Amino acid sequence: MTIKEAQNIVDQWIKEYGVRYFSELTNMAILTEEVGELARVIARKYGDQSFKSGEKENLGEEMADVLWVLLCLANQTGVDLTEELKKSIEKKTQRDALRHIANPKLKA
Repeated sequence: MTIKEAQNIVDQWIKEYGVRYFSELTNMAILTEEVGELARVIARKYGDQSFKSGEKENLGEEMADVLWVLLCLANQTGVDLTEELKKSIEKKTQRDALRHIANPKLKA
């Protein structure tokens, strides 16, 4: 599935099952909440915390939830994430072409 296809699938789902998009501000709050849930799983899986009784190691599910809300925000604000990602990759490539290679902190 491409990013554009994902945006279209989310849009169709909202139209069929979701009645309408939540407001942009509400979706931003939901995105923040979902990122927090992802952070909690990462902290427990890769950090010093352990999972509490009943908590799931659902890393992929939490990432997908973040992506879902981001796709909603892109759709409702008219952002083509495919094009924006291409521009971001180009920007980072120009800006950081040698930066990370020359960083002694990244050498093993």
